[in-house]
Parts: sequence; C-alpha cells; structure tokens
Amino acid sequence: MKFLKIYFFAIILLLISGCKNKTPQPNPALASIDLNRGEIVLCGGDVFGEVSFSLTCNYEIRETFDLAISLLHSFEYNEAEKAFVQVLDADPDCAMAYWGVAMSILNHPKFGPSKEGFKKAIKILEIAKPLKKTTREQEYFDAISTYYDNDWDTTNHLGRAQKMEQPMEEIYIKYTDDKEAAIFYALSLFATAKSEDKEYIKQKKAGKILESIFPDQPDHPGIAHYIIHHYDHPELAKLALSTARRYADIAPGSAHAQHMPSHIFTRLGLWDESIESNLKSASAAYCYAGETGMDGHWNREIHALDYLVYAYLQIGDNVKAMEQYEYLLTINKVLPIGSPYNFGAVSSRIYLENRKWEEAAKLKQHHSNVDWKNFPWEISNMHFARVLGALHSGDLNSAENDLMTLKSYQQELVRLEDVYRTKQVMIQVKAAEAWLNFAKGNQKDALALMQESAILEAETGKHPATPGEVLPAIELLGDMLLEMNKPAKALEAYEMNLKRSPNRFNGLYGAAIAAKQVGNTEKATMYFEALLKLTENSNSDRTELEEAKEFINQQSI
Repeated sequence: MKFLKIYFFAIILLLISGCKNKTPQPNPALASIDLNRGEIVLCGGDVFGEVSFSLTCNYEIRETFDLAISLLHSFEYNEAEKAFVQVLDADPDCAMAYWGVAMSILNHPKFGPSKEGFKKAIKILEIAKPLKKTTREQEYFDAISTYYDNDWDTTNHLGRAQKMEQPMEEIYIKYTDDKEAAIFYALSLFATAKSEDKEYIKQKKAGKILESIFPDQPDHPGIAHYIIHHYDHPELAKLALSTARRYADIAPGSAHAQHMPSHIFTRLGLWDESIESNLKSASAAYCYAGETGMDGHWNREIHALDYLVYAYLQIGDNVKAMEQYEYLLTINKVLPIGSPYNFGAVSSRIYLENRKWEEAAKLKQHHSNVDWKNFPWEISNMHFARVLGALHSGDLNSAENDLMTLKSYQQELVRLEDVYRTKQVMIQVKAAEAWLNFAKGNQKDALALMQESAILEAETGKHPATPGEVLPAIELLGDMLLEMNKPAKALEAYEMNLKRSPNRFNGLYGAAIAAKQVGNTEKATMYFEALLKLTENSNSDRTELEEAKEFINQQSI
C-alpha cells in the first residue's frame, strides 16, 4: 500500500513537471527587437468586427490572433502589432504571428513602412524562417518576403508592393476556401492600383472579389474597409454607400473605421454624414493619444479634422469650420511624425473657399514637429493659395514670386521621380499661370492654361489622403469663364465639377450665377434652391445665401 502511494505521488510530480516544461518560453531572439507591447488600447469600444483565420497555433491564443487580424484590417497598426506580440509571447512557435507583426509594420498599403520599420520586419521574418509552417503558411510568408527582400535605398514602396501582389494572387487562386486570402489579395490590389487609371481595372476587380464574400461575412472589417478604399473615386463611390454606412458599426473600436466612411460621404456630397463620422473619429483619436500616453496628437486626429473642416465649408458653416481650424493651429506635435499635408490644406481651404484673398496671400507654414522642406507636394498647396490670393488682391509681384516657388517644388518632385505628385503640382502651376495671365489681360493664354489644368486634374485623380483639391481646377475654370463674360461655357464647367464633386457650395453657387446670366431661370432656381437646402441647418453667414433667397423670392412674385 505504501508503495502504491509513493508510485502515485511520483506520477503526480511527473505530470506537474511535464506541465511546467510545456509553459511557453519567450523566443530569446525577439529580445533585441523593439516590439510594440502592452495592453491593447480601445477608445471607441471593444468591438472590431468578426474574423476567423484558420491557423496551426495553440488553440488558446486564436481569439487574440483573430483580434490582431481585425485590428490590422482597420489599419490600427500599433495595436495589431501588440496583439500579435501577445500571441508570440503565449506561443513562440506560432509562425503566422511573426507574419502578422511584419504585416503590421508594413503599415498603410499606399505608403509603406518607415526605414526603421522595414529593417525591423526583416529581422522578424528572419527569426521565423526555421519555424514549422504548413504549405499555405509558408506561401503567406513567401508573399510578404517578396516585399521585404529588397534594398530600401534602391527600391520604392510601389515597386515592392507590385512584387508582393503576384504571390498573393496565387494564394487567392489556390485556396478558394481561404477568405482571408481573398481579402489580403484585394488589399494588395489597393496598394498597386493607380488613381490615374480611369478604367479602374484593379479597383473593380477587387470590389467584385470583396462583394462576393461579404454576404457570408457581413461583420468582417476588412471586407467593408477595402470596398470603401477601392470605390473611393467619383465614378465608383455610389457602389460603396451602403457599405460605408455599415463599416463604423462593424468596428466601432477603431478611429479609422469611424473616419473611413466619410471618404464615400465626401465623394457623394453627404456632408452631414461626413461631419458625424469625423467628429467620432477625431474624438476616438484624441482619446487614443491620451490613453497611450502619446507626447502629442495622433495623426489620425489631424486627418479627421481635414475632412471635418472640408465638410463644414461645404455647408457654409464658417463658424464651426473656424473652430476646428483654430483648434488645429494649437497642435504643434503630431505622432507618428509624417506629412504636414493637413496643416497646409486646411489653412488653404479656409480662405480659398471663402474667397478671402488677402488672408490666403499671407498664409504661413504652421510650426510643428514636421519638417516642411521634406514635403514639396504638401507645401505646394499653401503656395498655390498664396498665388491665387495675391492675384485676386492685385499684388502681381508677390504672385510671381510664389509661382516661382511653386515651380521649384514641382522640379523637386521631378527629381524625386514622384510622377503622381509632380502632376498634382503641375495642375496648380498651370492654374496659377492661367490666373496670372488673366490678371495681365492675356485672356486667350489664360483660358488655354486653365483648360489644360482642368483636363490634367480629371486625368490624374485625387490623392487617397485628401478629401479633395484645395480648389478644383474645373471650378476655377468656371470662375474664369464667368469673369470673361462667358456664362454658358462657365455653366458647362460648373456642371462638370458638380458631377465629379457633388454638393460643393461654390460649385452650386457658380452654376446658379452662370445659369442666371445665361437667362436659364429654371436652372438658376434649381441650383439656388439646392444651395439653400444644403445649408439649411448650418446657420451660415455666407452672403451668397442672401443672393439665393432674393432670386427665388423674385421668381415667386
């Protein structure tokens, strides 16, 4: 009997010892890498959508892994990396968690990682190489490795993304039951799709893939998110409206998910919905900066403020637009350090949209932790505003000086071989030259240049970071034609602008004035009524609205 007790006790000790030996030990190779760790910060709730990604990691950590994928699909990269690292700490042999960290570091598919992040991801993938993987997992690794198997200094993000697209397509085709493969392939198409492709071949292809699987996964954040991105074009935006209205509810915990629907609302001129979306997004981003102890404002907040000010301007609400603008000017530190685009664009919009030319002519760079000289396209917006402001104020010398500066930034972008942004600044250069010629009395040259600017803008398409141009070239063409006493041609330009950018305040007003001068009372009434409808809840102080009311009252007499 005593022997049995000793034997039984020995078995218990062996079992306990076995359990202890199975306790996961952190991978020592990760100690030298500065990984994002800590509790996952949630500011809009703890719901990020529903994801189920089959993998061979420990069963106990799959919920965390799926959360990490959900965060990744809503571009919450820092928190996604934290979640993947939590998986690594619990299961150091989970190869796909290393893949997840590298995907999180890759960051926004249109822009890619920093140089430091790039090096960090290479180390992560190298550590994961000897780990056991299924054939499919190895193919996921091979796909992302094509992005990082390049030299940072001799390749650009687009070229690396294009290399990654092909193996992602192969995974998508091979594993028809893997819906995540379809979703990540659609993401790779977004990374390489070009706005200047007016056939929208990749966007439509990805849209069809995502729409085909959305009914079976209606709460998947990635499907909804990427549909919005692919259809974020004037010609396609209507296809994403129902999805845009759902995405924020699918992933309420994501500041980006709160903001992203406003891309579609902006394309369709649904300003009230855009305002609601960006108020929530800015609030969540502000909360995130506070909860994480960030020494500054999160750049997601600044991005939301840009869209918010744009929407307020379109409903003529200068009071609320200025409130947001003045708040923006109190922000001097933005993290992660990135582009100063939003500072320059918001400042330019505030004055250009309201035709406050003297203020536009005096615009200055907002002081922040961002070095403006490294961003020639972003700073060009302000110099474009300064040129227009100076010209309309009668200061041709200042206008010519700012035009020279604008041209220098265009040449810098040529040197950097940034074709897309070069075209963006070229649109502004031609428009500025047009108005300079107009101010000098060279109407023929002015009109030809303004038409070139409008055509180039239509061919190029908007940048994915922007709600729109600081002033559309086609709208400026309408303004010039009105001043040339060519209201019929001006009306054509304004109507083309309203097809591309519905419910723009100045577009509606310009169309109404042009129609009135042509003698088309019916159209003038229609556009004036649309303007009043657009602004009915904004308590706007825009003088154009008094003109609209007076005209409509005269028609009723």
